[in-house]
Amino acid sequence: MEHIVIIGNGISGVTAARHIRKKSDKRITIVSTETDYFFSRTALMYVYMGHMKFEHTQPYENWFWEKNRIHLVKGYVEKVDHASKNLVLKTGEDIAYDKLIIATGSKPNKFGWPGQDLKGVQGLYSKQDLDALEVSAPNKDVCKRAVIVGGGLIGIELAEMLRSRDIPVTFLVRETSFWNGVLPKGESQMLNEHIAEHHIDLRLETNLVEILADENGNARAVTTDKGNTIECNLVGLTAGVSPNIEFLRDSGIELGRGVKVNRYLETNIADVYAIGDCAEQHEAIGNRRPIEAVWYTGRMMGETVAQTICGNKTQYSPGHWFNSAKFLDIEYQTYGWVFSERGMKEYEQHFHWRHSQEKICITIAFHKETGMFLGINTFGIRMRHEIFDRWLTEKRNVDYAMEHLADANFDPEFYANYEQEIISKFNSDFGKSIASKKKSLKRIFAMG
Repeated sequence: MEHIVIIGNGISGVTAARHIRKKSDKRITIVSTETDYFFSRTALMYVYMGHMKFEHTQPYENWFWEKNRIHLVKGYVEKVDHASKNLVLKTGEDIAYDKLIIATGSKPNKFGWPGQDLKGVQGLYSKQDLDALEVSAPNKDVCKRAVIVGGGLIGIELAEMLRSRDIPVTFLVRETSFWNGVLPKGESQMLNEHIAEHHIDLRLETNLVEILADENGNARAVTTDKGNTIECNLVGLTAGVSPNIEFLRDSGIELGRGVKVNRYLETNIADVYAIGDCAEQHEAIGNRRPIEAVWYTGRMMGETVAQTICGNKTQYSPGHWFNSAKFLDIEYQTYGWVFSERGMKEYEQHFHWRHSQEKICITIAFHKETGMFLGINTFGIRMRHEIFDRWLTEKRNVDYAMEHLADANFDPEFYANYEQEIISKFNSDFGKSIASKKKSLKRIFAMG
């Protein structure tokens, strides 16, 4: 019986295992060192905040694995010997494979800061990070202040977690405005205000220089390039993640920043595949990055590689870009491509609307020559994924999108609607006279 071995029990590896089992009777082994069972990484913050227990983050009961004949091995892979199709674990144990899937995910970036390996310095990625946070920052008495370094999605999550226990937070962001490498300036500015309203000490254009130690090897303060020393008991390093691939350095498997793969998620070695955060496309797919550290793309890669391993060779084709997140109290969604000023294409034009009082806004990107709708960012308004996916596929123009904006609104009944305000501003900005069409369930649920 063919033996499929998967290194990593995150969303990518587990999805691959589940789909291989659905389609075949192959022998499946998952090797992981992080936890006994798969858990939802995106839910870690809610465990710390008291909204759920860790066991609630496990989507499957513990009996699921045995019932589905997915063998779990807790261990650290030190070496991949592709010539003999063998893995060597840290314990010295060997595991032979017929096909290997590398799904080892990411690790928090460290940039060689002095003191970065002190106790009380950590990222927010793994179950071990969550456990360490409970030691360093259980409450405001033990942790008098935390400093977070890096202004992305993980940084804002960590800030929200710490503030839920009333721990003072200083947030060091090297950019001139929060996440302005990703978001257009109107959105980024709104988030600056929102962060400040949550009593987070946001320091823009500020870099970490050094983490200072106390006599016991714990972090006690940081210094910045502004000449400030900030006393703290916890330093959260959230300046992005990078593929977790150190154990593959001498394996003969081609590496870049991640494990190099083609569109079929195959490496340069026969019968070895890579998926999820650790996989790097030789050539980026459209405007997507070669490495995508995103939950849903990891899941899609797991489904795709399972097809190939079960005899139906399938290209990884993730479709139109989308993502969602939460910035404290504000829900964020993005569909298609809306670039920041730093990354805008020469043909890209933006329309931005912001509510006069609430933290609600949208930015729509469209082609300045043809008017083709390119993408939308929304903050504080829920939108229908299927509608924007359809409009992007059909290459609808921005006028059509504005006219039918009510179809895209997914907020429940009795929520305030803002389509009239948005369209009025669009008409004013671009000299148009578009009228909003009434929401149509027939259009919304029309089959493609």
